[in-house]
Amino acid sequence: MLRYHPHLKDKARQLRKNLTDSELALWSRLRNKQLLDIQFYRQKPIGEHIVDFFAPRIKLVVEVDGSQHMEADHALKDRHRDGYLRSLGLRVLRLNSREVLEESDAVMEVIYRTIVEQLSGKIPPGPPFPKGGGEIADL
Repeated sequence: MLRYHPHLKDKARQLRKNLTDSELALWSRLRNKQLLDIQFYRQKPIGEHIVDFFAPRIKLVVEVDGSQHMEADHALKDRHRDGYLRSLGLRVLRLNSREVLEESDAVMEVIYRTIVEQLSGKIPPGPPFPKGGGEIADL
């Protein structure tokens, strides 16, 4: 079980209430075990950090990055954060927020393939992932 600092609990709750458009679009495709029956959690505290999405069964963190993550100080913080998460045995997948909105099926394919890798290459039967048509689903 991964530990987190209790002071992050309220912050994570606030972040769950205020998802960005790209986080909301991705959440509509990850929630309720839609993808290979993998449970994802959103805005999950891990250590001193809150990650956008976390799938504990396969030890996968999915981060949706806006343009500010391209700036040098953000990129450095992201590298340190990713290193910490990897030290816990987690895999970190970073996605561009614009691509999440504009190329949702391609993004889902990347996540699908990452999940398959984490599952040791065992591809389950059935369609690879639910097609979304690039639109945000009504919640």
